[in-house]
Amino acid sequence: MTISDTDILFLGECVREAARIEIMPRFRNLGAADVSEKTSAIDVVTQADLLAEHRITAALKERFPAALVVGEEAYDADKSVVPALADAELAFVIDPVDGTFNFAAGFPVFGTMLAVTVKGETVAGIIYDPVLGDTVTAIKGAGAFLTRWDGQSSRLKVAEPAALNQMVGGFSWGHMEDPDRSRISANMAKARMTFAFNCSAYEYWMAASGKMHFIGHAKLMPWDHLAGVLAHQEAGGHTAKFDGTPYRPGETTGGIISAPDKESWQLIRREIVGI
Repeated sequence: MTISDTDILFLGECVREAARIEIMPRFRNLGAADVSEKTSAIDVVTQADLLAEHRITAALKERFPAALVVGEEAYDADKSVVPALADAELAFVIDPVDGTFNFAAGFPVFGTMLAVTVKGETVAGIIYDPVLGDTVTAIKGAGAFLTRWDGQSSRLKVAEPAALNQMVGGFSWGHMEDPDRSRISANMAKARMTFAFNCSAYEYWMAASGKMHFIGHAKLMPWDHLAGVLAHQEAGGHTAKFDGTPYRPGETTGGIISAPDKESWQLIRREIVGI
């Protein structure tokens, strides 16, 4: 199974249409009944998440009726879809509103992520910023590109390696438990500057475009990482799980680090993760 250039254009339009119709009209217009807690007060879902995912899923099913479609919100009803990514002939993974807490709070740092996998390999990824209208598109073996709202496009490249005390980085330690949480949050002081966006879409865009040297996560749900990892790799970066193995569709444990190169990755694992 291959994904054509026409298919990529279709996927981009699906994402933009969902943002235009379902997401942006609700941004800073949510009522109390439009937001629900999932596992905690910082893990929420909104009507924008649900309706955008439904719209994208319907469009994908119409064009690719035999494909597996894995949406973050639909996962709650059928958790078997995530391990099925390891072998699916063709699959699409959707995060309709990545950074839902930010979205619900009216903070304009969120995005829509869509990944395409073929037989357990990520072959394409889209990260869309509904506020700015910018799109990161990555195709395996063909690079990662940022297309601005006005059509201007540029190829993405990760940051040059640097000493740790000159690096800009981010680590989602807020989703970790002690002792890892306390150790990693303290070790982040070794970097020159740190960010916490609570939004994988922005973190991978920042890392793939060279604005940040490294990012790290402990929680590995596919909608948060597949599109971003491909973009980072196609921009020249090195991403691997904490144990050094590649991150693959269907995996949900093991932690992950993205850095400019393998040597930088090893430095982050040693000095920040502490293993």
